[in-house]
Formats: sequence, C-alpha cells, structure tokens
Amino acid sequence: MRNKNFLRLCSAAFLSLLMLGMATAQKTRTESDLLGEKQIPAEAYYGVQTARALENFKISGMTTSFYPDYVRAYAMVKLAAARANTDVGRMSKDKLAAIEKACQAVMDGQYHEWFLTDLYQGGAGTSANMNANEVLANIALELSGHKKGDYHTIEPHDDLNMGQSTNDVFPTTLHVALLLHNDKVVKEAKALSAAFHKKGEEFKDILKMGRTEGQDAVPMTVGQEFHGFGYQLDAAIDVLIQSEVYLYEENMGATAIGTGLTASPGYAEKVAEHLSVITGKPMHKAKDLVAATSSMQAFVMYSSALKNLAVTLSKISSDLIFLATGPRTGVFEINLPALQPGSSIMPGKVNPVMPELMNQICFKAIGNDATVTMASQDGLLQLNAYEPIAAVALFETQGLFFKTIPLFRANCIEGITVNKDVLEHYMERSVGLVTALNPVLGYEKTTELAKEALETNKGILELIREQKLLTEDEIKKLMDPAKMTNPNKQQ
Repeated sequence: MRNKNFLRLCSAAFLSLLMLGMATAQKTRTESDLLGEKQIPAEAYYGVQTARALENFKISGMTTSFYPDYVRAYAMVKLAAARANTDVGRMSKDKLAAIEKACQAVMDGQYHEWFLTDLYQGGAGTSANMNANEVLANIALELSGHKKGDYHTIEPHDDLNMGQSTNDVFPTTLHVALLLHNDKVVKEAKALSAAFHKKGEEFKDILKMGRTEGQDAVPMTVGQEFHGFGYQLDAAIDVLIQSEVYLYEENMGATAIGTGLTASPGYAEKVAEHLSVITGKPMHKAKDLVAATSSMQAFVMYSSALKNLAVTLSKISSDLIFLATGPRTGVFEINLPALQPGSSIMPGKVNPVMPELMNQICFKAIGNDATVTMASQDGLLQLNAYEPIAAVALFETQGLFFKTIPLFRANCIEGITVNKDVLEHYMERSVGLVTALNPVLGYEKTTELAKEALETNKGILELIREQKLLTEDEIKKLMDPAKMTNPNKQQ
C-alpha cells in the first residue's frame, strides 16, 4: 500500500512539473502601458490593456463577442475613422489599406473570439474600445506580413484610435450596433404581425362577444380581435422604427468631452459620411458635440420604444392567456397549441407556455428600460460613465426579442384555433346584444331587459319574443350579430 501511495505521489509531482514546464515554455510577448510591462500570449490578438481588463472585470462571462453586431459595429466605426483621417491627410494610405483589411475581416465575422472584455466594466467603455483597437491593430499587422505586437508599424492608440476617444467611439459604436440589430428585431416583429393578420382573415366570419372591463360588451368577430392584435403590434413597430432617428446622430470627432481636442479639422464630418456608407444608415454628426457626449438621450428614446413593444406584446399575451382559459371552467374561446404537459401532479393539464414566456421577456425588457433610465440620469457633467450598463440592458432586450418573437409566432400564434360552439353559446346568452335596441326601445327599457335576463337566466331574444317587443323581421334587422360588428358598412 505504501508503494502504491508513493507511486501516486511521484506521478502527481511529475504531472505538476510537466504542466509547469509547458506553462513556462508558452511563448509570450512583452507589452507595456503606464502601469508597467505585462506578458501577453504570443498568439493573442489583444494587447496589454485588454489583458488588464480581463483581470479586473471577471463579472458576467458575457463579452463583447456575445453580440456579433456589437463587434461588427466597432469595425465599422474604426473603418470610418481611418478613412476620415486619410481624407484629412493625417493617416497614410498604406496604413489605411492595412486597417481596411482588418476591419473588413471582422465585419465578415472573423476574429470575433478576441473581443473578450466583459460587458460589465468600469471606465465608461475604455476597456472595450482598447480591446477593439488592439485586436484590429494586430489583425492589420498580421495581414500586412508583420508580427503581432509590432506596434512601430501600426499602433493601437496612434493609428486605430487616431483623433478619437472612448467617449466618442463607445457611444457611436453602441448606436451602430443597436441599429444593426434593430433591423433584425423589426423583421421578426413584422412576421409576428403578419401572423396575427393572417389569423384575422381566417377568423373574419366567426362571431363572438366583445368584452370591456372583463364584462360582456357588444358583438364582434374573432377576426376583428386578431386584426386588432396585429394593428397594435404594427403601431409598436412603427415607433421602434421611428426611434432610430435618435441613433443616427453620433458624436465622432468630439474626442474627450466634445471640444474635438486631437481631432483634425473636417474629420468629424468625414467620419459621418463614411459611417453612413458603411452602415447603410443616415448617420450624421450631432449638432452640439459637448451635449451629445454628455447625454444618453438617444438610448433613453430607443429604450422607450423597446419598452412600448414590450408593453404591447405583454398585453396581447395576457389576452391570449385569458381567452384560452379552461377547458371546462374558463373562457375557452380559443385553443393554443399544446406544447408540453403542464403539471407534474395534475394529469391532462396543458399550460399557455408561449404567452407566459413572452410575458416574462416583456417584464425583463421593461426592467431593462428602468436600468437605461437610471444610467442616463446619473451621468456626471461632460461624460456618462454608465453607458456600459445601458449597453448591456439594450443588447439584452434586443437579443431576447429576437429569439422569442419567432418562437411565439411559430409555436403559438400560427397554431391557434377557435371553439365555435363556445362562442355561439356566449352569443346566445349574452346580455350585450341588448345594446343594439337602445335606439328603438330606449335605454330604460333595454336596461330592464338586461336585468330580467340576468335574474331569470333567459336570453335577450327569448325575452323580446315573450314580451312581443319586436316582430321577427325587426329582430332579424336589428339583432343580426353580423351586422352589429360593422353597422356602418354599406349593404
């Protein structure tokens, strides 16, 4: 037994020495900043400031690369800046060519794994900006035939950050990233709206009782109800698209606080021109760069539009849950697709899981909007240091909508069916039909009919016939539910 233990100890010691030797043998390069020198893995595309950020901000595990459009946005902004600096005569065409290749590669989806800084970070986004500068510089070096870290040729600060500051790069990059992903969210939301309108056409001839404040109101069609869902969503989509106007304004050329210190004359205007071409969006320089650098109004407005979408989707989801309650003791007007067993104890139970999921996503979006609001109001003087948390909140909301909306459409809305027998029963029993009699019998008499119907458990039509209040022709003309759903339609 002692020999076996001894052998185990020797094996463990040997393995430890081997691993230590491998670690020691790992190739590194030396980089330095104002805090001193640091060893960087030779194969790494990042540099010293990224390395420090990786040590300082081990928070969420979600990095810049978690959102590909965010990475692409950095490449787009840096490309626009390099072209603008070349236009004003500050950057050589050789360096521009190298940087263009690097930025295009990242825009095409390459090297994203090297954008490693945690989305949660102090420093108003400096770590994320420097991560982009270092990675793009080293990609440009390598694609130009140089070694990583050969910053005498292309330098992260002097070249990739030329005429820039984190304080104009970071918010501009966020604007671009949000715009890129907004296109995708809008596309999915439009597909969901189309699904509602398709159901509206499918159900256009099926009658039901409408409800206000949870009580019987007047007749409508199921088609009108579903078209109503679609039009509510259409309005929210319009707001989301309109909110982009606040993101088109960018503050490149502001540098640290909006005065443009270190940026060349004409540079800011040129960046906006190039950024518009690169993104395909009408980007433009902010009217006042000091104000734009200090304020997060664009994020507040866009977040508000996302919240509006959340409120709309949540209301629709809750309506669907209500309409599907049952099957024996609820409203049970519609059937939602059965996706999974709904209980670990109650046999046969099926839950409205997709509207419930959508509601939870909407609750999170509304909470994220509160985060953006608080981050925006607490920015101090000429810079808002809390832009990173606003980015986290907005990216998360966009991502959740982008993932959930198509599931909601495919697994819920497209499979909804109607329980016609239930709807017909409600139509026959509802006192809401009496509303159509107001112009003929007066409010007082129709109120008496409604009261008697409730007390005797009789239908309105039954009472009208018993009391001979209307002839059959008059009943047919006044009480036709189909006509009541669109009384102004020309016959």
